[in-house]
Amino acid sequence: MRITVLTQASCHACDQAKLVVSRLSADYSFQVEAIGLDTDEGRALAARNGIIFAPGILIDDVMFSYGRLSEKKLRLQLSRPDVAAQGQPGSNGSSQNVAVHHNAHQQ
Repeated sequence: MRITVLTQASCHACDQAKLVVSRLSADYSFQVEAIGLDTDEGRALAARNGIIFAPGILIDDVMFSYGRLSEKKLRLQLSRPDVAAQGQPGSNGSSQNVAVHHNAHQQ
């Protein structure tokens, strides 16, 4: 399973979202990718998913939320049996390790 965080510079809500995702990585198995909205890839993902402001959260390329991230709602989503199974070893090649990838344009 992969969580993508669409961020922008000087964004308190983006910093909070990254902290929430980092905290949840202790309890759930997923990869994390942070992409700046100032990049072509970030703008394309935002447009494709209807994300109008940062932070945007995608779970396996499907929009989960944008704006202030609710840890409770994300935890509930990750606990759903159909979602949780994606993060288990051996299912769809998911990794058990959290890999954080930061875009070069992001601060």
